[in-house]
Amino acid sequence: MTGAKRKKNSVVWRKINSFHCADIKQWCLRRLPILEWAPCYNLKENLIPDTVSGIMLAVQQVTQGLAFAILSSVHPVFGLYGSLFPAIIYAIFGMGRHVATGTFALTSLISANAVERLVPQASQNFTTYSNSGVLGLSDFEMQRIGVAAAVSFLGGIIQIAMFVLQLGSATFLLTEPVISAMTTGAATHVVTSQVKYLLGMKMPYISGPLGFFYIIAASFACYCANMEYTYGLDVVGHIPDGIPSPRAPPMNILSEVVTEAFGVALVGYVASLALAQGSAKKFKYSVDDNQEFLAHGLSNVIPSFFFCIPSAAAMGRTAGLYSTGSKTQVACLISCILVLIVIYAVGPLLYWLPMCVLASVIVVGLKGMLIQFRDLKKYWNVDKIDWGIWVSTYIFTICFAANVGLLFGVVCTIAVVIVRFPRAKTLSLKNMKELEYKVKTEVEGCESSQVEGMNTDFLMKEIDSKENLQQVKFISINNPLVFLNAKKFHADLMNTIQKDNANNQPPDDINKCEQNMLLNLTSNGTCNGETPQPYPNEKCSVILDCTGLTFFDYTGVSTLVQAYTDCKSQNVDFLLANCTASLKKAVQYCGHLESDKHIFFESVSAAIGAIHLNKNLSKCSDHSEV
Repeated sequence: MTGAKRKKNSVVWRKINSFHCADIKQWCLRRLPILEWAPCYNLKENLIPDTVSGIMLAVQQVTQGLAFAILSSVHPVFGLYGSLFPAIIYAIFGMGRHVATGTFALTSLISANAVERLVPQASQNFTTYSNSGVLGLSDFEMQRIGVAAAVSFLGGIIQIAMFVLQLGSATFLLTEPVISAMTTGAATHVVTSQVKYLLGMKMPYISGPLGFFYIIAASFACYCANMEYTYGLDVVGHIPDGIPSPRAPPMNILSEVVTEAFGVALVGYVASLALAQGSAKKFKYSVDDNQEFLAHGLSNVIPSFFFCIPSAAAMGRTAGLYSTGSKTQVACLISCILVLIVIYAVGPLLYWLPMCVLASVIVVGLKGMLIQFRDLKKYWNVDKIDWGIWVSTYIFTICFAANVGLLFGVVCTIAVVIVRFPRAKTLSLKNMKELEYKVKTEVEGCESSQVEGMNTDFLMKEIDSKENLQQVKFISINNPLVFLNAKKFHADLMNTIQKDNANNQPPDDINKCEQNMLLNLTSNGTCNGETPQPYPNEKCSVILDCTGLTFFDYTGVSTLVQAYTDCKSQNVDFLLANCTASLKKAVQYCGHLESDKHIFFESVSAAIGAIHLNKNLSKCSDHSEV
């Protein structure tokens, strides 16, 4: 090999190595979010609030861990492990800074179906205490946690498979009404399952279709017959200390827990993702849907080797982090240290903790889900189809199971989209000359009241001078605004507003826009290729032409309100033109907009007139101050 060839090969090899190193570094930062936020952690500002939040979270994790373990039909000590390991894993791989992963009521209830089916209570009489030395528990208890761990393992594998298949992008089908109805229905199931502990009744485990109503009937019969007056108060009993050596879940029963594993994977992920997205929206950061699949998948797979029940994020714990001022995932890691102390030192002292107290903990922890019944009012006022989806999903959930209700809600959502979207209008792109002609036509035929008191001749002169429209961006949406396109609409809208200049688009790009874009963005000066520079001291305004907005849903209206709020925070006027009466009502109801803030206008010309009127009043005010 000649020297030139060797030199060329070495250069290529260096480029390949540098390319791989950069890719690996980027992959690690994307898949291990802790590497991004941990080096930037501010000890002075964040450590104290994170410590306080961690202490309060540990109290919740311990009590809910014991309670949800009993709900999952396993020994309470396994709930303490389920409050420790998943929280550590999610803190490393998860992106929700205020999401506390651990034992969860809905996944525990689903797991209990498999436990009670494969290791029924009747088999306890035929088992003895084990001599294996695993926590000193009986073979019956070890068999039960083996089933729960198998559900957790297979559920995590399903979540990781969904991450590999990049199915996080399909979460747009999980609309807010579907998630709200499913979680409310599942919470109703959990509450009814705790009636026997709250009232001290001895009843067998009931599951399957219509199991909700059989619980209700048995409780009523026990109460009327006064059957439980002779029984004493149930307590938690012995809590062994320490953590046993890891052990693989029983792989021979995986085929028998597939149904419960899918339920844990879907229900746990949906409930957790909703909390993570709500946290991200509240504290202004982003969450990757696919990364959350990976984080929760690993939070189920790895802890399953440490005798853990299925895990997910809980609304009560997340709300607790909000209220105590948590800043980062360090609060969850601090809580894990305290849970570890409980496991090794405090656990045996919980012997006399009454079961009715743990049942109360479960019911109180579900309060946030149960009060979602209040959502029915807003769905009815915004979109009655969403209201119908909520009610039907809730009914299916309480009659069958959470995963069945979730599947039904998604199918209903797809059916509604299939029915509604073919009737939507196609895109019609407008250029600046067409817009100016339309505005002039409207001004010539409008009354003075339509332009908020502006003189028509004066407005014509203002429009003829293009420099007066430099700070106004005209955005036309000619498609329905629903959950399918709401996210992209908001992103495109904010990107357009934040751009100082509008670049000229070639004809080929315009054709692509007609096929792919869900809104038509037209700002002045883009037709002739000359982009005027905005005046830095003048306020920018946005006019959204809603002529083509044929229908909308709750998610779309919420996005529109969010756009208004974002523009307001950036000192940008946000005006809506050509709105229907139903859209005005929905936006006002959903956004609780101020009554004295005029954002709705009958036409584009009326909106322009209001902008110029406010501009002239501002100038007069400035002159008077001088």
